[in-house]
Amino acid sequence: MAKSKNATFLFHRDFMEYHQHRFEDYSLLIYNKNKLVALLPANVKDDILYTHQGLSYGGFLLSENISFSSVLESFQSALKFLSDNKINKLVIKQLPKIYLSVPSDELDYFLFILKANLFRRDVSMAIDLEKKIKYSKLRKREINKAKREKLRLEEGEEFSLFWNEILAPNLKEKYGVLPLHTIDEISNLKLKFPDNIRQFNVFDGDKILAGCTVFETEGVAHLQYISTNKLVKKGALDYLIHHLITKIYTGKKYLDFGISNENQGKQINSGLLKWKQSFGASPIVHDFYEVDVEKYSLLKTIMI
Repeated sequence: MAKSKNATFLFHRDFMEYHQHRFEDYSLLIYNKNKLVALLPANVKDDILYTHQGLSYGGFLLSENISFSSVLESFQSALKFLSDNKINKLVIKQLPKIYLSVPSDELDYFLFILKANLFRRDVSMAIDLEKKIKYSKLRKREINKAKREKLRLEEGEEFSLFWNEILAPNLKEKYGVLPLHTIDEISNLKLKFPDNIRQFNVFDGDKILAGCTVFETEGVAHLQYISTNKLVKKGALDYLIHHLITKIYTGKKYLDFGISNENQGKQINSGLLKWKQSFGASPIVHDFYEVDVEKYSLLKTIMI
């Protein structure tokens, strides 16, 4: 996996197993003449294989130099294996293309041939950090407000203050849910992936005003959790995002704000999307497909 052209640290077994008690693992390894050429991180539920319900995205992980025909053979073999083992459907949440180290759209083409059902499409917002970034006038005012207030930004090694004071209360109040990761889970993941998971907080004196938990991949800084104290109007969160863009992640290709969808992708939180867009972010999509695995024979017609 370390040599894959389309993998991130989320596919490491050490990451996936933090919630292994919630899912029945059914990951596949695909070989060509005893050489591992592809992986499919997955879990099974009833007669459906998911890639993977515990991850933000999924799909086949491919070796760097794999040929188109080898990917085709690997995908066809995986679908036949699933069919032979009474698994009727494969559900894939595609890896957004900003996470690819090199172009790798083979699966998109195969899904077209298989007449896969695109049943959900989430909209995320990302900033191309290699281009000149233009903030809205409101964002500039909020950032300048935070500077006048002399707020303090710190990177920390622990998550409890942000979780307990900001993130969990806000999620519970607005959506009636808790963060996907408990404090213990995110802390243990930080120990295993110290260079990939980082926590940034903004303070006014000793009081935390905002925070952001970042999942870093090779070319992308993904803002996994973003939240602020909405009662204190000092531009803390805008200041934090500005600092990440201009100081911390200048060497990355993209900053990914994450999705702005609700209702299984059918609606968009307009206020959240406009806030992200005001930093210069543009839309990218997370696509969900359903594949009837018994149609694997359709792939035999591709190469002529």
